[in-house]
Amino acid sequence: MLTNEYVKRVYDQVTKRDGDQPEFLQAVYEVLDTLQPVIEKHPEYEANGVLERIVEPERVVKFRVAWVDDSGKVQVNRGYRVQFNSAIGPYKGGLRFHPTVNEGVIKFLGFEQILKNSLTTLPMGGGKGGSDFDPKGKSDAEVMRFCQAFMTELQRHIGQFTDVPAGDINVGAREIGYLFGQYKRIRDEYSGVLTGKGLEFGGSLARTEATGYGLCYYTQEALRVLKNDSFEGKTVVISGSGNVAIFATEKAQALGAKVVTASDSNGYVYDPNGIQLDVVKDIKLGHRGRIKEYAERVPGAEYHEGCSGVWTVPCDIALPCATQNEINEESAEALVKNGCKVVCEGANMPSTPEAIAVYQKNGLLYGPAKAANAGGVAVSGLEMSQNSYRLSWTFEETDAKLKGIMESIVANTLAAAKEYGEEGDLMAGANIAGFVKVANAMVAQGVL
Repeated sequence: MLTNEYVKRVYDQVTKRDGDQPEFLQAVYEVLDTLQPVIEKHPEYEANGVLERIVEPERVVKFRVAWVDDSGKVQVNRGYRVQFNSAIGPYKGGLRFHPTVNEGVIKFLGFEQILKNSLTTLPMGGGKGGSDFDPKGKSDAEVMRFCQAFMTELQRHIGQFTDVPAGDINVGAREIGYLFGQYKRIRDEYSGVLTGKGLEFGGSLARTEATGYGLCYYTQEALRVLKNDSFEGKTVVISGSGNVAIFATEKAQALGAKVVTASDSNGYVYDPNGIQLDVVKDIKLGHRGRIKEYAERVPGAEYHEGCSGVWTVPCDIALPCATQNEINEESAEALVKNGCKVVCEGANMPSTPEAIAVYQKNGLLYGPAKAANAGGVAVSGLEMSQNSYRLSWTFEETDAKLKGIMESIVANTLAAAKEYGEEGDLMAGANIAGFVKVANAMVAQGVL
């Protein structure tokens, strides 16, 4: 509940301006609620209008993307780039291609990205972008033409030292390749303007695995510090079957856990013997199939229509890796009832406020997305460094740096939580630690 007058005034202003953007309002409220003790201790933040400025993007770019499909018909989509905050570095954040993309979704993602990027300790500001284009069912040629049309406009607004996009939902290696190629053609320059690139043209080893691996490094460290425990011998439920879910499954298994689920937008599979990752990789990365194929190929596995049922599967640890607000209050209650003790988020804002309240009421270890899934953008930042140096680090070097970053995020968030009277609260700690660094930079640079 917002009790600080300054915080309340700023949130009321946001609701008045952006009342039609529920995801953005949700993200802002959750952050502002935990920042109240910080604001009370630092009156200079109010004097410098830090909250009013941090909830308002520095720039919102919205544009038409016209392209021609394989039948020769002209298609029109909307493109977005929200450049939210550049106080600690160039804008950095992914591009999402999905029918649900709108300005509010991109703003929520960009706002979260400010604090997430701050937590990595790397010099990156917050941004996000995307389009309501759906690559599903499109040919490679159609995806290429869309990406080229999208980048023809986007290239005006980005650059190696200005704004460095990456991938997000439905923007993988194929899409990044097409986007990078068009940027290079139009701008006649070869720079690290996008991350998540192919290894042949400036990409980083371990970038594909980074978000999923980082999620598990974060969870393992939080378990060690707060519970004197680990993944060893635990049953894990994971949603999703994209890169984040696949590599979270891979690392959790390597750390001694048994992962029993995978899902997509149609439904989920339950394998009591443990997910066979090679089968999932073949289905999702090999030929972009649907997860129900898993049950057809693996004896003993079950397929269930609908996504929410994945949270009714008994587990010790839940790692939501699909999309925003996939766990509601009812699903959270089901997790608790079936023995879950840990929820760490691989997707962006996958838990509703009501679900988070259930975690906290029942004493679950809860790792919020802006901290737990920061591994992806962390290795994107490392890719930027490698591009600037004109060199490549080994997989082992990059993975070691990722592990160190995720462990430092746990330490820094717990320290921030303790300093402001919220000891052991990873969510409050993440918001506070991420915010203070950005806020101090904003104060130092004047009113911009």
